Amino acid sequence: MNSNISDNRVVGIEENFRRASWKIKLKGREILGDFDITPPQFNALLTLNKEENLTIGELSSKMYLACSTVTDLLDRMERNELVVRVKDEKDRRVVRIKVLKKGHIVIEGVLENRRKYISEILAGLSEDMIDSVYEVMEMLNEKMSL
Repeated sequence: MNSNISDNRVVGIEENFRRASWKIKLKGREILGDFDITPPQFNALLTLNKEENLTIGELSSKMYLACSTVTDLLDRMERNELVVRVKDEKDRRVVRIKVLKKGHIVIEGVLENRRKYISEILAGLSEDMIDSVYEVMEMLNEKMSL
């Protein structure tokens, strides 16, 4: 461990991160349940929304899942009208995945509810505290991305 930081503080920070992450994960699953979508399906939607027209292979690579798992996932998502498979215009052998309108509506609804939950957690904190939380989270994410 970094000798400039006491072991007790590192332990406390790790425990608080883990507990907060667990609570957010549970609330996230509850929100997904309201939209009748599983966590892997939502992660796939977010990935497909961020990077349009991925192939099944590309999506499976980005999600760290086997192609067969992603194929099953997409089958269910297609039945629920969240996505559609589309043949590539340049190479008809290639199949790309497109998010449908209902998929975009689900993404927005879930994210809106997640943001509302975070807003409720932050309610009662001063603007300075909220700014501090924001800055620390931004800095930590940046350091973890290195």
